[in-house]
Amino acid sequence: MYRKSTLSNGVRVITEAMPHVRSASLGIWADVGSAAERREQRGISHLVEHMLFKGTERRSAREIAETMDAVGGNLNAFTDKEATCYYAKVIDHHVPLAVDVLADMFLHSTFAPAELTKEQRVVLEEIRMYDDSPDEMIHDLFTRTMWTGANLGDPTIGYAETVSALTADDLRHHLHDRYAPNTVLFAAAGNVDHEAFAALVDGAFAGFGGRSQAPVPERPELTPSLTIKTKDTEQAYVVLGTQGLSARDERRYALSVLDTILGGGMSSRLFQEVREKRGLAYSVYSFQQGYREAGLFGVSAGTSPGSVQECVDVVVDELVRLAESGPTDAEIDLAKEHIKGSLTLSLEASSSRMIRLGRNEFNLERHVTIEEIERRVDLVDADAVLALARELFVPERLGLCVLGPLDEAAVRWRRDAA
Repeated sequence: MYRKSTLSNGVRVITEAMPHVRSASLGIWADVGSAAERREQRGISHLVEHMLFKGTERRSAREIAETMDAVGGNLNAFTDKEATCYYAKVIDHHVPLAVDVLADMFLHSTFAPAELTKEQRVVLEEIRMYDDSPDEMIHDLFTRTMWTGANLGDPTIGYAETVSALTADDLRHHLHDRYAPNTVLFAAAGNVDHEAFAALVDGAFAGFGGRSQAPVPERPELTPSLTIKTKDTEQAYVVLGTQGLSARDERRYALSVLDTILGGGMSSRLFQEVREKRGLAYSVYSFQQGYREAGLFGVSAGTSPGSVQECVDVVVDELVRLAESGPTDAEIDLAKEHIKGSLTLSLEASSSRMIRLGRNEFNLERHVTIEEIERRVDLVDADAVLALARELFVPERLGLCVLGPLDEAAVRWRRDAA
């Protein structure tokens, strides 16, 4: 089902066949994200992503959109802190067209100055949109608080002043320096034949050469603190967290079990204690942010401004309880089945499988099968979760961020939590 080959110019081609579906998802991945940017160019990777949709030597921006719309396809992209992906989802017999469009955008975008000016305005509106979305804003605030001064701590989208200062030459230099066969792969999942797909990519990338220096994964210093940002909102948004694990850490399976027990579903400790028993929040959950050499773990909740202190105290108490007593065997069993079931359901979509192909290749340099994940999850026991909880939930590593209509005096921050 999984195949990987390398073209003569160095571009990796990775596929996962799903012969029972009629769709195919394919994506060009570049091994660069915001963590590899110079601080004065923060947001350049994301702006490049936008500009690749704005016209090539063969197609205008409208023609790119119409070409995919005409076959019912979906064309999009995303930039994160360590990678960029340009992807399409189409009916299987339109794969050649999708390869042609994606390769044309990736290799032949013109970066017309007039289009750049318009797209900079679009990105500035996107920044304002995030600023008006407190549930997005609080997570950016948390990452910056925990990794102050680090590239991983800054928002991928950049800042208004850095995005506005970028020029077309800056974007071209970024592509020249970062987009090369050794840092690019083309992944596809769905009803695709590997040999046929590789031949399509080989033809589309025939003139693509050069070499780029792969980014060095960042290991930022943890800088936990209390950060309160006053904003006129109906709710107060709370994120409390600590150091997590990297995407390469072999204990990530134990962390997934811990995450599920603590705040991964309706039966989780936090959901039951914060929402069901006390009615403090509608939404409360735990989460992981795993990068190649670093990670964060946190708990997010939205509550009324007058309930922030109680909500924080309850979350801290749950961290303490897990670190002191560990999970029960019943919780371990339930979490394992939850993780395996969620994974299986998510992988019914070709797009999810394509994204796994790209992330695994960049993060781990290998394919991780569903069977391996299930086996590793099944090996997690209560002792492993307890040891991890005691390592992570250390008072000096806990940070708290609150966004809402209150000031710092409104929150008594307990750092003697674990």
